[in-house]
Amino acid sequence: METILTIQNLSKKYGRIQALKNVSFSIQKGHVYGILGPNGSGKSTTLGIVLNVVNKTSGDYKWFDGNVQTHDALKKVGAIIERPNFYPYMTAEENLKLVCKIKSINYSKIEEKLNLVGLMERKDSRFSTFSLGMKQRLAIASALLNDPEILILDEPTNGLDPQGIHQIRDIIKEIASQGTTILLASHLLDEVEKVCSHVVVLRKGEVLYSGSVDGMSANEGFFEVSSNDNLALKSVLYNHPSIAEIKDEDGKVLIYLKSELSASELNQFLFSKNIILSHLVKRKNSLEAQFLELTKNTNPKN
Repeated sequence: METILTIQNLSKKYGRIQALKNVSFSIQKGHVYGILGPNGSGKSTTLGIVLNVVNKTSGDYKWFDGNVQTHDALKKVGAIIERPNFYPYMTAEENLKLVCKIKSINYSKIEEKLNLVGLMERKDSRFSTFSLGMKQRLAIASALLNDPEILILDEPTNGLDPQGIHQIRDIIKEIASQGTTILLASHLLDEVEKVCSHVVVLRKGEVLYSGSVDGMSANEGFFEVSSNDNLALKSVLYNHPSIAEIKDEDGKVLIYLKSELSASELNQFLFSKNIILSHLVKRKNSLEAQFLELTKNTNPKN
């Protein structure tokens, strides 16, 4: 699979402040990646460096397996890293025509991209009349005019109302379904969970996790069980090699795993010990629970 972007040990200092520290991850073609972290975690700095608008302190990055120089590679990139900046007195179509002129793109792309972001009916409306969500959608249309191989978005739903958030997320999914790789920075867990296939979690400039969204939340699956004698149940569970921790919660026993264990295997083990379960459910931690677990640790891990 083609690698769109590779980041290796990237660091950035602003005076005494370490904004990034040895950040490494890669972006594979055809996926939706999220850089997730609270404000000040280094998300925007990372995007700024790879887009050549922020100077790195150390480390390296390369576009398209290093076969293309950064200047030429960025011609294949669409990006929105600041608030949409269009002429307020010009219409949506006029603003996009201006972008086409600057980037030497055929006007024929304008209608296609306006349809994609749901603004075709407002193509003759002035930008000044647009809501914040419409302005953001026009910015996405603008970034897509050159049919980029990767679209980069920094906090794409920031400040939007629920309807605007929903519209932007649907557009991102539609763009991804057409084969465009997407990299978005967000502090919203819900956004990453609903839109992204892969996630890089940053905290204070360091990578805590890099991998699939499903892999992040599946790392610590757990069982919820109960029987008519939970004390006897727990005493038996302590001897199982796959079990890391046992907790009581609202009359149920929560079993946290350190290695793979299926529901049928657990049930069979308990039955062999004369424990009959009245309740057995296998759950996985939400992305939120896993994120909170990651960010409370003092030692970053990949």
